[in-house]
Amino acid sequence: MRSLSVWLSVALATVVTALPSKDCAHKVKESISPPRGWTKSAPAPADHVIELRIALPQPRFSELEKHLYEVSDPFHDRYGQHLSKEEVESYVTPEAESVHLVNEWLASHGIYEDNLSRSPAKDWVLVKVPVSLAEEMLKTEYHVWTHDASGESVVRTTAYSIPEHLDEHVELVQPTTVFSRMKSLKTSFHINDEKKLAAIPADAPPINVPSASGGHVDASCNQTITITCLLQLYNAVGFKPSTKHGNKIGITGYLEEFANIQDLQSFYADQRPEALGSSFTTVLINGGENNQTLSEAGAEANLDTQFAYGLTFPTPGTFWSTGGRPPFKPDAITTTNTNEPYNEWLDFVLAQKDLPQSISTSYADDEQTVPVSFAKRVCAGFAQLGARGVSLMFSSGDGGVGDGQSNPELQQCFTNDGRNATRFVPLFPPSCPYVTAVGGTIHVPETAVFFSGGGFSDVFPRPLYQAQAVPAFLKTLAPGTYKGLFNPNGRAIPDVAAQADLFRIFLSGRPVSIGGTSAAAPTFTGIVSLLNAARLEKGLPPLGFLNPLIYAIHALEPSAFNDITVGNNPGCGTPGFNATKGWDPITGVGTPNFGKLKDIVTLDLLHIPGL
Repeated sequence: MRSLSVWLSVALATVVTALPSKDCAHKVKESISPPRGWTKSAPAPADHVIELRIALPQPRFSELEKHLYEVSDPFHDRYGQHLSKEEVESYVTPEAESVHLVNEWLASHGIYEDNLSRSPAKDWVLVKVPVSLAEEMLKTEYHVWTHDASGESVVRTTAYSIPEHLDEHVELVQPTTVFSRMKSLKTSFHINDEKKLAAIPADAPPINVPSASGGHVDASCNQTITITCLLQLYNAVGFKPSTKHGNKIGITGYLEEFANIQDLQSFYADQRPEALGSSFTTVLINGGENNQTLSEAGAEANLDTQFAYGLTFPTPGTFWSTGGRPPFKPDAITTTNTNEPYNEWLDFVLAQKDLPQSISTSYADDEQTVPVSFAKRVCAGFAQLGARGVSLMFSSGDGGVGDGQSNPELQQCFTNDGRNATRFVPLFPPSCPYVTAVGGTIHVPETAVFFSGGGFSDVFPRPLYQAQAVPAFLKTLAPGTYKGLFNPNGRAIPDVAAQADLFRIFLSGRPVSIGGTSAAAPTFTGIVSLLNAARLEKGLPPLGFLNPLIYAIHALEPSAFNDITVGNNPGCGTPGFNATKGWDPITGVGTPNFGKLKDIVTLDLLHIPGL
């Protein structure tokens, strides 16, 4: 009977797959409501070329996730035993049957191996096709959609279908229903006029901060944040990272943000003179550029690179300039890639064997604008990097709990599902449980900065590493607080925080004061890179995925983080959440005390009493 059943299964599969995929029954794979704030205009030009990304299932991802948590858990005997590139790929490689059936479907539309590309693990298939063919393959119609507020346009659809027999063999196809607008968190990206700031007397006494290096911080740091301020405040004065053990730090760049080397030299001359003459490696991805025209310098890119590399000098730095801006210009037919650049960057870095151990990103989308299937798949890509020993930091956002607006009559936090209900707006990728979300503080002593993004994911459930800290915060809320505005069972953000305003950088040849959690992410990443340098010098592996360690240390040695208990993050017509003792959705567990963290992470964590 067993041999007969096997024969029948093979025979039936043969009959199904023998049917021309283009003519067989199709099933709706995804359908969304027309997104709020977007207007559908003309049908997309039939010859406009898009790059379809077809995601095949990763049947062993749950095993990879198990490995990720084991090698990232300081209580586990596998802590620090990160996986190789090849080992990670083995857990996300699709089944041979899925590859075969998708190949057959593509071939039925005249697309063969020479016309496509694949990710190293073969879990993504990329193929460039005209809109007319994409519409035929997906039984849909593409239109040009225009974002009402910005005027930017994209080619998208609100529903698509795939052959019914492929439903279990294809997770998603994009670009189809992604209407997110990747942004560099510049809604509260402040460029301050230094001339308007009241001068602090040069002989002003230092500020007493017991956790800081030497117990004090320069008084000037309440007006201008410099490398010296951060080293003092986070107890890192005097530590010099070695270049002998392979430690590296990386910064991601998108949306034509260019990191200017001339500005970097001006910054070094101003704040880190010993670094003068040094630079970083720029890597171009997907048509990314490296425009060094001084007037074209990017505020975001300069902020990230100047402070991340300034804090960690002489650690080698990498800046990835990734092309792939989503907008489509309907009056100029082009073959511009309309994918989300996160995937382009992930494709590239996952294919590399040697990666920086600490990586900072200051770009995000509103979580609700990212289809759940797409968000989960991108998040799974971040998990692959974590399993390989890479620490990923993301700015938590600059809109408080949503839009930064405390006035109920002016708030714009509406759901994107057709209901237009008011709801807090967390950001993605910070809401991905496999990355470290960084919120913001201001002044010395530190308080939560009002724009620090924070809240709870509507997509990802609360991870186990937050099982104690987050419920403890929720218990501090009065019954019914913000009921219906957030998901109390969701992954909570941020995890940590760092200074986020009044940063002195050089932009297009002049000093400016700038702020946003875009400043906090590279700052915290710099501290993580210094911790990695200390570990590597001791012959220990890099920290990798940080969150299980962060929450474990906070539970057992809370003084390793500076608890922030003053401030709130308004938004969506509310005052937002309050900073409080312990974890909170504005500053996470607090800002880092490098000295104490270094003492902890340079020991054998498996044999520390209590850990």
